[in-house]
Amino acid sequence: MSSNAITRSDFDPMLLAVLSNRMESIVREMSNIVKKASRSTAITNARDFSCGLLTFDHRLVCVEEAMPVHVTAMDLATRPVTELFGDVKEGDAFFSNSPYHGGTHHADMTLCVPVYLDGKPMFWTVARSHHADTGAHIPTTMDAHMRTVYEEGMHIPVVRFQETFKDKEDVIRWCRQNIRESHIWYGDYQAQVGATRTAEKRLHELGARYGREVLTEFINAWMEYGRRRASAAIAQLPAGTFSWTVSHDPVPGVAENGVEITAKVIIEPNAGKITVDLRDNPDCVAGGINLSEACATGAGRIGVFYNLDPSLPHNAGSASCIEVLLRDGCIVGRPSFPVGTSNATMGINDRLINAVQCAFTQLGSPYGLAEGGTEFGANMGVIAGTDSRSGTARPYVNMVFFGLSTGPGLHGHDGWLTYEAPNGGGVLALDQIEIDEMTYPVLVEERKIAPETMGAGQWNGAPAMQGRYRPLSGDMTVAYCSDGDVNPPRGVLGGRSGSRAVNAKCNVHSIEKSMPAFHMETVSPGESVIFRTVSGGGYGNPLHREPLRVARDADRGWISIKTARDVYGVALTLLANGLDHEVAAAETAGLRALRQNESLS
Repeated sequence: MSSNAITRSDFDPMLLAVLSNRMESIVREMSNIVKKASRSTAITNARDFSCGLLTFDHRLVCVEEAMPVHVTAMDLATRPVTELFGDVKEGDAFFSNSPYHGGTHHADMTLCVPVYLDGKPMFWTVARSHHADTGAHIPTTMDAHMRTVYEEGMHIPVVRFQETFKDKEDVIRWCRQNIRESHIWYGDYQAQVGATRTAEKRLHELGARYGREVLTEFINAWMEYGRRRASAAIAQLPAGTFSWTVSHDPVPGVAENGVEITAKVIIEPNAGKITVDLRDNPDCVAGGINLSEACATGAGRIGVFYNLDPSLPHNAGSASCIEVLLRDGCIVGRPSFPVGTSNATMGINDRLINAVQCAFTQLGSPYGLAEGGTEFGANMGVIAGTDSRSGTARPYVNMVFFGLSTGPGLHGHDGWLTYEAPNGGGVLALDQIEIDEMTYPVLVEERKIAPETMGAGQWNGAPAMQGRYRPLSGDMTVAYCSDGDVNPPRGVLGGRSGSRAVNAKCNVHSIEKSMPAFHMETVSPGESVIFRTVSGGGYGNPLHREPLRVARDADRGWISIKTARDVYGVALTLLANGLDHEVAAAETAGLRALRQNESLS
């Protein structure tokens, strides 16, 4: 087929599959480079980064495996480049962490590289990484009490970092002078450069093979395919307007009574469209919990995508079927400079995604999900101090991922243990403890599943994780913002709520004391930090859970025989091996019939 004959409507489906997979492989290579070449363990160990390809006119082409919060509104990251720079050219690279220019929050620094084919701009390659430090006045990148951008550290509002494929040394020098561990920051930045430039090279190779015209027609066909698939999925849903309200925990000095967030979801099957209206929510607060436009837009899309066919292409075509309505000056809208947004990727963001995904439960089973576990407690604290173990004092600062909040139940499935939060949806990884212990002066004494913490349901929210760690070289600060100590994720359609977070310190006399939810604690040698994560809510009535599943939960040590009886109405007997449980079928039937009668009376 000649390229002149190719149109959007008759683009060769085999070639569509080939080129879409080729684009995915390019993003996958980008991700491998960032993961293997970065220096922060938050990136290399926990995978707190994402990569993507966009067209030069800002349409998302491909993201492959990525953090939903990073990529679902990635088009907002490249738009400011062409708005602010009228001289974009080949060999440029633009760097930004500005939440007012399409960024998520200050910790997420984004590198955008324009890709030219036949002398004309055609793509953006984008790498976004969560950097360990932004040079804030305290050693953390996130703090709910940071009222304005001036407290959040280095602010980069879309700056040209490279020209003619080379770093602008004065800009790099300026950044390094503002970062505590500048060699770590620069190494992470170089990994982003390597990823985006490698992708640029791969796109040049693709262009040389297929030509600009064929790639242009592929993009149009690919976007249309995404739109058709998403529209068809939405057409299968019942029509209506549905709302769900969630509650963020109180933040002393910022939101004393907490924050209620409501998402209104309007489903129009005939139009193949879903609208998420977030305008009827509180104004921005004087603190770091406000959402950036990228996070608010992304949260609306994420909550919808969680309710659609997971095989949908996540490109601009499918995203065009979801409209997110925001309001200027709203806590889940578009903040104005210099409003603080250091916690924008979590907290309110996670609650908002929960609100959107749970609104679908108003349709009844099998729709929607329960509320997923929120973050970031001491299990994901930013640790900082001085490492003197080698004889030379060396500062360190890094976000650890010793435990992750867990996932919600949904029809047909229990929640994931390695869920992390609604904004990550299982992409973020648990730290490999040995790597953390080799890199930083910290010892992890415990990490395990916390029993009796599931959000009970016909489909359970996964149980929480718990653990303990301590410093090995002098005092260590641990900064965290634990949303979930007061308001745990709720269950839906009869499911029960998940467990609350626990953040505590054990002193040298082995006395445990609770720590505040939004806090920075100094931990001295001989003391340790204790955490328990938030767990997801349950979906459906626990009395409808399959008894054999309840027995398996008991086999794992996640629930007791008493809980099986009291919560699920299942009578279990411990077998002689002391490990496995057997369902007493007749007694279980009686228990459940009794419970059913009690609920009706």
